[in-house]
Amino acid sequence: MKYSLLLLITLLSFDLTAKLQIDNEAQITQTLQNYITGTSYNEPDLIKRAFAKEARLLLSKKGQEIWPVSPNKYASWFKDKRQFNGRIGEILSIDFEGDIATAKVEILIPEKSIRYVDLFLLKKISGNWKVVSKAATSETSEQSGKRILFIVSNAHFHGDSKLPTGVSFSEIVKAYDTFKKAGYTIDFVSPEGGAIPLAYINTSEEIHKQYLYEPDFMYAIKNTKQPSQIDPANYLAVHYVGGGNAMYGVADNVAIQKIAMTIYEEQQGIVSSVCHGTAGIVNLKTKEGKYLVAGKRISGYPDSYENQSRAYFKEFPFLIQKTIESRGGQFFYSARNTPHVEVDGRIVTGQNHLSSSLVAQKMVEILQQN
Repeated sequence: MKYSLLLLITLLSFDLTAKLQIDNEAQITQTLQNYITGTSYNEPDLIKRAFAKEARLLLSKKGQEIWPVSPNKYASWFKDKRQFNGRIGEILSIDFEGDIATAKVEILIPEKSIRYVDLFLLKKISGNWKVVSKAATSETSEQSGKRILFIVSNAHFHGDSKLPTGVSFSEIVKAYDTFKKAGYTIDFVSPEGGAIPLAYINTSEEIHKQYLYEPDFMYAIKNTKQPSQIDPANYLAVHYVGGGNAMYGVADNVAIQKIAMTIYEEQQGIVSSVCHGTAGIVNLKTKEGKYLVAGKRISGYPDSYENQSRAYFKEFPFLIQKTIESRGGQFFYSARNTPHVEVDGRIVTGQNHLSSSLVAQKMVEILQQN
């Protein structure tokens, strides 16, 4: 009885700690969002709300490497017009301990080819998180602020088994790198949000090592968005990433389906996938109720390349190629370990991880033409 009570107290303590952590991160996020929205839409009151009264912004100007500025003075530079001024803000990372926190925010001004990185020191004051200090640096950048949404799965295991699976790290980084170099911003969404399991990591491959030790990228992977946090109007394309876990939880997620088809039909955007990520598009339907894949050339990981004698295969809720073909799609692929990409209008699909960067390149070509 004593041990049961101790276990209960431990579990309750763990739950309270986890809830406090979530609440703190949400409050810090809101504080940073006040700063971003205030500076992007000329709302000085929002800017001042983000800072403690005693805060200092450590800026720089010609002849003065450190130029202390008060929040009120800084906010006064943004006249109250409540109109978008071309600044595109993004929270890159948050780290907190107790009542102190650090955060990094990216500000893009595409018209001027400028990228700012703001570093914040925050403190919890009287129960509210406030910025107490800010410093910034800038660089020339060709980032456009235009966004692409990567769709990934949260599934850690194949079906109801204990067979581990995850998102293909290789497929993420090869497409991500291609889009970033072309000037796009990438967001991640998953059915549950939060951290995702990763598979097929090879630190002997340079691009894997580069992103595995890139803190801003890994923060995004750890903090994928929930579907309810996504506004389809912000995106030019969706990209379904593969890995064995792409077979679970994505294809039947109604909220993700709606996001993808809103981007495709209302935004005239692109729907793309790679390898097992193609499982995510099998249930997508147009406004007329037709399957998106009907009459389209589609690629993905072919059924015949699965090891059908293995236990994982028995957990699959459906087969990709068979389902695509049963819904009127034409399925194309090449020899094993060979890249293969199909482009059919605004649908771009690839066979395997070797096709990831090629799919991204085709998407960039289409986006630039439009």
